[in-house]
Amino acid sequence: MLGAGAVTAVLVLGGAQPAHADTVRDLEYWLTDYGFTTAWTTSKGDGVTVAVIDTGVNGNVAELRGAVVGGTDVSGLGSPDGQTPVGDESEHGTLVASLLAGRGTGEGSGVLGVAPEADLLTASVAFGQDTGSEKSNDDQIAEAVKWAVDNGADVINMSLTRNTRDWPESWDEAFMYAFQHDVIVVAAAGNRGSGTSEVGAPATIPGVLTVAGVDRDQNASFDASSQGITISVAAPSEDLVGVLPDGGYVQWSGTSAATPIVSGLVALVRAAYPDLDDAEVINRVVRTADPKGEDVPSPLYGYGIIDPVAALTADVTGEWQDPEEALAEWIRVHRRAAVPDAGTGTDGGEEQIVPIADPPAPRSDSAKTLLPTPWTLAYITVPLSLVAGFGTLAALLGIGATRHTRRAASRRSQ
Repeated sequence: MLGAGAVTAVLVLGGAQPAHADTVRDLEYWLTDYGFTTAWTTSKGDGVTVAVIDTGVNGNVAELRGAVVGGTDVSGLGSPDGQTPVGDESEHGTLVASLLAGRGTGEGSGVLGVAPEADLLTASVAFGQDTGSEKSNDDQIAEAVKWAVDNGADVINMSLTRNTRDWPESWDEAFMYAFQHDVIVVAAAGNRGSGTSEVGAPATIPGVLTVAGVDRDQNASFDASSQGITISVAAPSEDLVGVLPDGGYVQWSGTSAATPIVSGLVALVRAAYPDLDDAEVINRVVRTADPKGEDVPSPLYGYGIIDPVAALTADVTGEWQDPEEALAEWIRVHRRAAVPDAGTGTDGGEEQIVPIADPPAPRSDSAKTLLPTPWTLAYITVPLSLVAGFGTLAALLGIGATRHTRRAASRRSQ
C-alpha cells in the first residue's frame, strides 16, 4: 500500500505489441457483469446531460466526440470551453468522462461509457495548492456547480473530495441551488489507500448521492474506497479502463472511477423515467441495490451494490428524502451555532450539530485543498499490453479519489 508521500518502485510490463481498442473493450467487465448491456435495451441516457466538474474534459478524443455539448473554465487557467485540461493531473477529467459517456471508436472497440448516449458538460477546476489560480478550490467548486445548473445539467459528477467532513458556507448555497433545480449530485467517497479513511465533503453533504467502491469480487475495496455512514451505494472501482486526453488508454482504480459509473446509471434512469424528480430517481437507484446481506445503510456499501437492470425495470417502493429538504434542515440546525440565539439567551455557543452519525468536525469556512496533495496520494501506471519484458517505473502523483492506473502502451490519433 502506498503511504502519504511514498515513492514506490514497481515492475513494468512492456516491450509487447501495442494494445488495441478492441482489447480495451474486452477489459470493460462492468458492462456485462453489472448488467449495463442488458439495461441498454431500456435506456442509454439519451436526452440527459451530466456535468463533470473536474480538471477539464478533452472532447476531441475519439470516444468523446459529440458527447461534450458545453463547458467552462472556473480556474482562470484553461480554455473558455473547459476542454483544455488543467493542473498537474490534468488527465483526470477526461478519464472520468469516458467511463461515464464514452461512445467507443467503432463496433466492439474503444471505451464505451455506461451511459453512451448521455450529453456532457465540462467545468475545469484547478485542484490543490499553489495552482496559479486566483480563486480558491472552494470558490471554484461553488461557481462550477451553479454554472452546471444554469447550463442544463440533470446530473453533476464530482469525483473529488475536500478531505474534511465539513465544507464552506459557499457550498451550502451552491448545492442548495442544484437541489432546488432538481439536479442530482453524485460524489466520490474517497480512498482509504490514499489516506482518506473517512468520507469527506462533498460526499458528506446531505442530499448528495455518495459512491463507495468494490473490487472484482464485489467486496469493499480496501485501497479504493473509504467508509462512512453517508455512503449511498457502491460500484466497481478496480481495474477500470478510461481514455487520456492524448487518446491513450489507462486502467485505473478508485472511487473517482466508480462515481461516473453511478452518475451514468442515474442518467439511464432519468432518461427512462423523465417524470421522476431527483428524490424519486435516487430512490430507484438506492432501493434496487444489493445490500450483500448487510444492515443498511452500511458504512462499506451504503444501501448496496448497484443493479442497473433492477434500477430501470423493478417495481420500487419506499421514498427518499428530498435533497433540498435534507440540506435545508442540516443548514438550519448546524449553521445556527454561529449565530446568537435571542430565544435561548445564549451567545450561540451551543454544541455544533453535524450530519447524522458523524462525530463533530471542526468547522471552517476557509479555503482548503479539495483533492489529495502530493503527500496524500500516489498512483502507478503499467502498460495495457501483452507481456514481453520488464522494466522500471516511477510513481506518479494522482488526484481525486484515484488509486492505481495502468497506462496503455499505444497512442491513438485523435
